[in-house]
Amino acid sequence: MIFPDYLKEFENDLVKYKLDYIQINAKPIEKETVLPFIQSKFLGKPYLPIDTEYPRDKAGKPMILLAQLNFSEIPQLENYPEKGILQFFISGDEWYDMDDYKVIFHEEIKNHQTDFEFLTEDLYSDSPVNCEHSLSFSKEEEYGGVQDFRFDFNFNGLDYWEFEEKLNESQKKEIEKLVDNEGHKIGGYAYFTQGDPREYDDKSKNDVLLLQIDTDEEIMFGDSGVANFFINKDDLINRNFEKAYFNWDCC
Repeated sequence: MIFPDYLKEFENDLVKYKLDYIQINAKPIEKETVLPFIQSKFLGKPYLPIDTEYPRDKAGKPMILLAQLNFSEIPQLENYPEKGILQFFISGDEWYDMDDYKVIFHEEIKNHQTDFEFLTEDLYSDSPVNCEHSLSFSKEEEYGGVQDFRFDFNFNGLDYWEFEEKLNESQKKEIEKLVDNEGHKIGGYAYFTQGDPREYDDKSKNDVLLLQIDTDEEIMFGDSGVANFFINKDDLINRNFEKAYFNWDCC
């Protein structure tokens, strides 16, 4: 990373905030396209082993697959799986309450189910994701996140927003590339429209970003919001994904 001249004096300190992350490019699929069950995706039909019951919400309805990540398709990221399928299910009706979801990890890929006729269109009427997406991935790096509580750097006594006000438009665009955490991603710094919920909870201080899904042309959380799944670092390393938790906010 080559820092612009106006950040050179802060370079040695900013590099300490460097985090690798996986950028997700989500592409809506054509209606006639059918993605493989084991492929990474937003929405769609999940990978589900023959001997596994389909997840249901608290009302007994089938949940919807918000996201599926096949880590064999994803560049390696420290502490995250190198293989296996991680799934994020939410209630189609009550997802906005953030307490009716399931995160499931399949370490090995086995014979799987193919009949999902019970996933009828009405289950998706309130889904924040409007259509199925195929996903592609690239490994990137960032040097902070202005909404993420872990980024507490100050620029000669100025916080990020005060420092940014002193920059010209070209410089603002440059620095935003370093600390702008919008978009779909795995790991790295999180983006929020309101505030970081981990900042006010000591139990969450070691929690990391597992998955972020942002608003785009075919995805909308509330009013241009963003959804995050977090997990404690030790639980991530030990693959205790059932302990991950869901958060979303909007403008």
